[in-house]
Amino acid sequence: MGRTVLLIASTWRKALLAFVLGGVTHFAFAPYSLWPLALLTLTGLFLLLNKLGPKAAAGVGFSYGFGLFAFGISWIQVSMAQFGGMPTAVNWLLMGLLSAYLALFFALTTYTAARLNLAGPWQQLLLLPACWLLFDWARGHIMTGFPWLWMGYSQIDSPLSGYAPIFGVQGVTLACLLIAGSITWAWQSKTYIMPLLVCVAVFGLGAGLNTMTFTQPQPTQKVALVQGNIEQKIKWEDEHLWPSIFKYYDLSQAVKDVDIVIWPESAIAAFEFQVEAFLQKFDNTLKQQNTALITGVINYDRSEKRYYNTLIGIGAIEIDKTEVSENQSNQSSPYFLGHDNRYFKHHLLPIGEFVPFETILRPLAPYFNLPMSSFNRGDYVQPNMTAKGQTLAPAICYEIAYSEQLRKNIGSDTSMILTVSNDAWFGTSIGPHQHLEIAQMRALEFGKPVLRATNTGVTAFIDQQGQLAAVAPQFEDIALTHQVTPMLGQTPYNRFGSWPLIFWVIGVLMFTLIIRRKKAAI
Repeated sequence: MGRTVLLIASTWRKALLAFVLGGVTHFAFAPYSLWPLALLTLTGLFLLLNKLGPKAAAGVGFSYGFGLFAFGISWIQVSMAQFGGMPTAVNWLLMGLLSAYLALFFALTTYTAARLNLAGPWQQLLLLPACWLLFDWARGHIMTGFPWLWMGYSQIDSPLSGYAPIFGVQGVTLACLLIAGSITWAWQSKTYIMPLLVCVAVFGLGAGLNTMTFTQPQPTQKVALVQGNIEQKIKWEDEHLWPSIFKYYDLSQAVKDVDIVIWPESAIAAFEFQVEAFLQKFDNTLKQQNTALITGVINYDRSEKRYYNTLIGIGAIEIDKTEVSENQSNQSSPYFLGHDNRYFKHHLLPIGEFVPFETILRPLAPYFNLPMSSFNRGDYVQPNMTAKGQTLAPAICYEIAYSEQLRKNIGSDTSMILTVSNDAWFGTSIGPHQHLEIAQMRALEFGKPVLRATNTGVTAFIDQQGQLAAVAPQFEDIALTHQVTPMLGQTPYNRFGSWPLIFWVIGVLMFTLIIRRKKAAI
C-alpha cells in the first residue's frame, strides 16, 4: 500500500513538472523564438517518461501538452473575450477544453510508446519520435486539424531548419526529437561518445543543408503589401465599407512603379457583385499603370447560393512590364464578375467561417454567430493565381499552416507563395507572430518567397530561406514595398512531401512489433 502511494505521488510530481515544461516550451516559438528551449524541455519530458508504465506515461504526456497549449494558444481567448459575448469564466473554460483536447494527442503519443516499449536507447531514438510524428499528423488532420505548435516551427532560426526543404517542418521536429533522445540516452546510460556523435551529426547535417539551394532566382518584382489597419469591430459594418475600400485604394496609389499590389483577406468586406463597378474601373486604372492587384473579397454564387472566402486578381495580369511600351496599356483581359484569376479558400476556420452543429451552437452566444461564418469550401487543388506574369500559390489565413495542402498547389513554375490574413481578431497577442513564423517555414520548405499581407499585422516579406526581408509595424496604415526575387523549381519536400517520414515511421513501428513478437516467443 505504501509503495503504491509513493508511486502515485511520484507520478503526480512528474505530471506537474511536465506541465511546467510544456508551458516553458511555448517560449521556443515566436515572438520569443528561444529555440534551444524546445530541445531542453523535450529532453526533460523524455527523462520524466523513463520507466513509466503506459497509464502514467499518458498522464505525463497529457500534462506536457496541456501546459504547451494552455500558454501557447492563449491568444484564442483574446478573440473570445473581445467578440464572443460570453462570460469570462466560460471563455476560460472553453480554452481549457480546447487545450485538453489537443493535449490528448500527446497522451496518446506517450501511452503508445510506453505500451510498445523498446528497450535501451531505441525507445528515445526511434519509438518515441515515431509515435510523436504519428500523433502530430493525427492532430493536424482530425476534425479539420490543428497543426499549430509543431516543434519544428520553433527551429526557424536554428541549424536544424536545414531539414525543412528536404523533409518539411516535421523533418525538423524529428531532428529535435533525435537531439532530445540522444541527451536522454547519455543521461541514463552514462555513455557519452555515441550520443554526442548523434547530436553532432544531426546538427552538422542540418547546418550543411542550410547552405544548399534547390530553386532558381528570377528577375525581381517590386511588390507592395497594403496593411489597412481596419478595426475588427467596424470591418463588416455597411457604413464603413467604402471608407475602408478607399483607404486601401489611397495607400496603393501612393506607391509608384509597383509591379504587384496585395490587399489582405476580405479587404473588400462585401460581396463581389456589390463592388463590381468599382473593380472594373480600378482594373482599367491598374492596367494603365501596368500594375496587378490581388485582393480579398467575398464571392457569392447566386445560382447555388454559396459563399466563398475569395482572392481575385485584376489589372496587369498577363504581360510583363518589359513587354509593354511606354505608350501601350497592358493588354490583360478585362475584369468581369466570375473571371478565372481567383482562389476560393478550402480550409475553413471552425466557428469563424463555418459552425459545426450550427442549429445547436448559433443560438447559444454571439461567438457562434459571427459575421460571415457560413462559407463553403473551394477545391483542395486549384490553379495558381497570376500577376504581372508571376505565378502565385495562395493560402488564406491559417491555410498556410497546412503544408501538404500547399504542396499540392505548388509546381515548379510557381514563383511566389501568397498568404493573406486578418489577424485583427487576436489583438496584440502572440498569435499573429506564431502565424508569421509558420509562413516563414513554408518559404523554407518550398524555397520560394512568401508575401504576407494582413489587415493589422504582421505584414511581411519573407525570402526563400525563411528569413524576414521586410516587416511592417503592427496596427499602422502602411503600404510596405520590397524588391522580391521570384524562385522557380522545386525542393525535395515539394516533390516528395512527407512520404520519406511516413515510411520511416512505418518502418520503426514494424521493427518494434517484430522485436516484441520475438521477445514473446522466447
